Amino acid sequence: MDINSIFENNREWVAQKLAVDPTYFSSLSKGQNPSILYIGCSDSRVTAEELMGVGPGDVFVHRNIANMVSNIDLSSMSVITYAVKFLEVQHVVVCGHYYCGGVKAAMDSTDLGILNPWLRNIRDVYRIHKTELQSITDENERYKRLVELNVQEQCINVLKTADVQLAYKKRGLTVHGWVFDINSGKLIDLNIDFEKVLKGIMEIYTID
Repeated sequence: MDINSIFENNREWVAQKLAVDPTYFSSLSKGQNPSILYIGCSDSRVTAEELMGVGPGDVFVHRNIANMVSNIDLSSMSVITYAVKFLEVQHVVVCGHYYCGGVKAAMDSTDLGILNPWLRNIRDVYRIHKTELQSITDENERYKRLVELNVQEQCINVLKTADVQLAYKKRGLTVHGWVFDINSGKLIDLNIDFEKVLKGIMEIYTID
């Protein structure tokens, strides 16, 4: 891609928007009121708004390698706090995707330098679910299942946070785990039974 063409693309996009609604950008500048916080992967093939069919102002987006939610990552914790406490989103979505390079790298033993501490979080997911994953003989299916389990564990990490717990009690905030299948373009709701998943451990993380 010619980077200079981006500015021409931008001018065309502005013209298209204004042709439909002359107040489009002035309306956007007045503020945002999204109902969804989307936590996804930085992969260039997975564009949050496009795959959901929504536009500017509809979704508050946070992306990083392999859609991780770490309690010591000030970026993700700040995003969650701002979205839940101040924007008062109604839904938090963690969306992974099949053929995720971060998850694939975590399955290998290659030394990736500064990426090692980040990928270790995914390897911890593998350790927690080792029995299930190693029972899957097809490597590609094991890879896809780790993607799904990683989404589940990151949803749990979202549910551990104080702001999410308080918003759940106060106004019924909901958390969702999704996977985007790049091969088909389909968005898949994993329909995670959080009550079942959290049974027996939530008392450790519950904040009154």
